[in-house]
Amino acid sequence: MSFNPSIYEINTRLWLKRFANSNEPIALESIPNNYWDDFVKKGFDYVWLMGIWKTCDSVIDKYCFEEGLVKSYDRALKGWKREDIIGSPYAVDKYEPNPNIGTFKSLLELKSQLNKKGIKLILDFVPNHFSVDSSLIKLNPDIFLEVDIDTFKKDPYTFYQPQKNVNKYFAHGRDPFFPAWQDTAQVNFFSNDARSFLTKTLLDLTKVCDGVRCDMAMLALNNVFNNTWGGILLGNGFEFPKTEFWQDAIAAVKKERNDFVFIAEAYWDLEWKLQRLGFDYTYDKSLTDKLKLGNAKDIHDHLTAETEYQKKSVRFIENHDEERAATVFGKDKSKAAAVIISTVQGMHFYHDGQFEGKKIKVPVQLGREPDDPPLNGMKNFYDKLLSITSNEIFKRGKWTLLNPEFSYNNNKSFVNLLAWMWTFKEEKRIVVVNYSDAVSTCRLKLDVRGYSEEFVIADLLNDQSYTRSAEEVYHHGLYIELKPFQAHIFSF
Repeated sequence: MSFNPSIYEINTRLWLKRFANSNEPIALESIPNNYWDDFVKKGFDYVWLMGIWKTCDSVIDKYCFEEGLVKSYDRALKGWKREDIIGSPYAVDKYEPNPNIGTFKSLLELKSQLNKKGIKLILDFVPNHFSVDSSLIKLNPDIFLEVDIDTFKKDPYTFYQPQKNVNKYFAHGRDPFFPAWQDTAQVNFFSNDARSFLTKTLLDLTKVCDGVRCDMAMLALNNVFNNTWGGILLGNGFEFPKTEFWQDAIAAVKKERNDFVFIAEAYWDLEWKLQRLGFDYTYDKSLTDKLKLGNAKDIHDHLTAETEYQKKSVRFIENHDEERAATVFGKDKSKAAAVIISTVQGMHFYHDGQFEGKKIKVPVQLGREPDDPPLNGMKNFYDKLLSITSNEIFKRGKWTLLNPEFSYNNNKSFVNLLAWMWTFKEEKRIVVVNYSDAVSTCRLKLDVRGYSEEFVIADLLNDQSYTRSAEEVYHHGLYIELKPFQAHIFSF
């Protein structure tokens, strides 16, 4: 039996402020225990507390007010002030909780709280880089990508000198398609010291959480790292490693704790490679992009991928890096997309604010939330959807992709419809989504042998019931007619 878990992402630094009675920071231990009961009710298996690690305030004035970032602050938060900018949580000083968030003790207490309710805790792991001012630059300089003075002088944007009185120069973190992230220092994945340090860090994290979401995981792959930094590495005498970092690190961690979960933020069609190296789940950005474009056939074809791959795919329509679904998709289309990502195989991913239909993407450097009123009816929709998908059939059932057919005459609107079936024990669910802006019809051939000649099919999503002829459904197919971006979730 497969397992299709659900995960909820929280921007921890913003979220904690919702519990504050004043401007004083609120720590993890202040979260009431019963707050998590609704997460249990909605069927969440994991909570990802994004951005809990210690950062360096010293980088804020130096690197957090470049033109592009300032424009993103302007879009998100009208009238923002200097004190609203708290720096990126992905420029980590070291893997200790940010003092404004809590301590290891409070983190363990929260983990225990969640685990008792059947929810596991996911935290960030940022393998590619640390903060440009990380204390590790002095303590563990050998884990970073060091360069000579000439390289630094040729490109002082990509490289930097951490201490003016020390003749040591390092690379800023980057990926090969964008300029360097100047608030970060690049880890050297061709260094055994770096690999050992990161692996030990992961082993330490197994004691305080149940898994990690690995930021830009593909940047640690040997070929990617070599393509990004090959010239620098060759000049420093580093050899191309015989094994992949992830394969070694994940194996070491799983040996200590086999249930520890690895989730990869991954792009560039490297998801399958990362899965084979040991990742339990990898982002499925391809599905997100296809849902944005809105071609039902492309989505259908994407869902014909190998079962093993699909079970390890993270399905989402928004996260902290993406624009808000309500903005990109619009209300009705975002609801149809939500039905899709909630009822296919894999990990079902939801982002804090998604259920309310929030429309403003908040830059991770911001420490204050904008006023973003809920979208009318969205919360009720998600409450209904998750009350349906929290059922065991969607977690442990067998998933089958269906092929909608002509409904009558030469009506070709069936191509706009997506459909699949879940079966578990004696139960069945049929999901049908019209992923288009036109009224669409189809027939679905279903095996209803053994059913009464007249049987009832219940639409759980819309609270409707229909009596249908088993003979007609078996021989001609169940007739479906759906308005634009509407869906059925049938039980029969």
